[in-house]
Amino acid sequence: MKFANLLKRIELPAGSQWVNDDLRPIESARRTWTFLTFHNLWLLINCNIATFLTGSALIPLGLTWWQAIIAIVLGNILATVALLLSSLAGAHYHIGFAVFNRSVWGMWGSQFAIWNRVFLGFGTYGFQAWIGGECVYLILLSFDPKYESRIPNTIPAETGMTSAQFVAYVIFSLISLPALWIRPHRLEKFFIFASVVTLVFFLVLLIWALATMGPEGFGDTLQSSTGYTGTGPQSTTWLMIYGIMSTIGSIAAGIMNQNDYARLARRPSHAIWGQAFAFPGYGIFASVLGILVTAATQNRLGEAVWNPPTLFVRLLERDESAGTRAALFFAGLALCISQIGSSLPGNALAGGIDLAAIFPRYINIRRGAYIIALISPVVNPWRLVNTATTFLTVLSSYSVFLAPMTGIMAASYLVVNKQKLNIDDLYVGSESSIYWYSRGINWRAPVAWIIGAAPCIPGFVAAVNFSVVVSDGATELYYLNYLFGFLASAVAFSILHFVFPAKRVDEFVRSDMSSKGLRKFYEDRWEVITVVGESTGSVDNASESMERSKDMESATKAL
Repeated sequence: MKFANLLKRIELPAGSQWVNDDLRPIESARRTWTFLTFHNLWLLINCNIATFLTGSALIPLGLTWWQAIIAIVLGNILATVALLLSSLAGAHYHIGFAVFNRSVWGMWGSQFAIWNRVFLGFGTYGFQAWIGGECVYLILLSFDPKYESRIPNTIPAETGMTSAQFVAYVIFSLISLPALWIRPHRLEKFFIFASVVTLVFFLVLLIWALATMGPEGFGDTLQSSTGYTGTGPQSTTWLMIYGIMSTIGSIAAGIMNQNDYARLARRPSHAIWGQAFAFPGYGIFASVLGILVTAATQNRLGEAVWNPPTLFVRLLERDESAGTRAALFFAGLALCISQIGSSLPGNALAGGIDLAAIFPRYINIRRGAYIIALISPVVNPWRLVNTATTFLTVLSSYSVFLAPMTGIMAASYLVVNKQKLNIDDLYVGSESSIYWYSRGINWRAPVAWIIGAAPCIPGFVAAVNFSVVVSDGATELYYLNYLFGFLASAVAFSILHFVFPAKRVDEFVRSDMSSKGLRKFYEDRWEVITVVGESTGSVDNASESMERSKDMESATKAL
């Protein structure tokens, strides 16, 4: 009884089983994202330390610097295509990732895709917070170069951190919390501030590295003339393919749930063109910048230092002058802002939206974002960054599971549904919804997902567990994981719906109304429903209005 009372107390005033304020279609008042907002989003997400480290993971594989750059460029171009395909439903119908997936997997089946994104959100937020802690560490060192020695270390060495580093991680985690309060449709000003700071910092870093490298020039990071010349999966060709797929995989989660932000677009063209150039442009820029800065500082430091916070620590070890300490402070401050700007939309809010879709009666975006932040330390993020290659594997290998989901989403919207969605039925959790399928699950989606994911799993296991040995063919298939998973599942999903059509969905898609007219119909009607809900102070009223709305035959006549 006490538990029931507790649930009643935390219940959202505008939440129900399938909808709350953050899940309903975005009305015009909250469609605030313009071309510039999407541009700044990808500047922040791609111009950060994680992207800076891309070269540090590809070059140790055996690629030369120019081969790594080719892989980065091709990977970003392919990722842009997947990103834009994943943005269409949100940009046109103003619904998020979780709600759209109800049409793909079924009302209950969508939970599978959502939970995958939630679990990944815990890991990626924790990883970004740990990197942010390294940035705070720079600020603390700028105040006191002996900071590390002044805090007794009580943490075992095998954890990969010291007590001083953990304190910095806790500080960053705490100063990040206020930013989680910002609603997605109110992020424009924060994005402008954070993106300016981030871009200026990385440009200054590049100019400084090139201008001060001295007569010795670049280190051997840029001087290698040949790459690794192995055979099979270890050949240069296959390593470049792996580099391309890894580049895509490092942002696979952001690609999959992009509808969460595309739905905020003032116009669909803002979401499409705002991302089409900014996404690959800044991804390539930050990755190449990382290679150049590392090569330019390699000779003076005596080693290739890829991580920017570590680079500045090495500089302080060589010179504790006031100028160096000032550089550490401003570098740490800029990097902290960059990390918050990247992790907020990429992990915290994305995870918050997903949790809101799982528990809409009790969790909204804000509550979900704070849950992500509070639980993220359990993934031990300090263990994820022990080596560059481990970082790449952990961050990109999960695309084995995400790529098929993304392919299914693209096939569902473009091929199966032909860009026509019954928005009302995405909020009806009963057999009256055309997206109920069989007991709330569209069995075609999990079958298609298995077809795209299962063949790559042996190679994935071998990549994360070196004691497992698989055939060269399995390894090569794993190297192709994102492209194979996306295409295989997309084709399988389309074929399954063609051979075994979902009758009511098929009838809806075959109706006379055009996709453009359908989008206009829902935009106009949802504005009216929103006003009704706001006038009564409850989104429940709006969702009930949706459930009691006229059938689509009447909607067709209205058009």
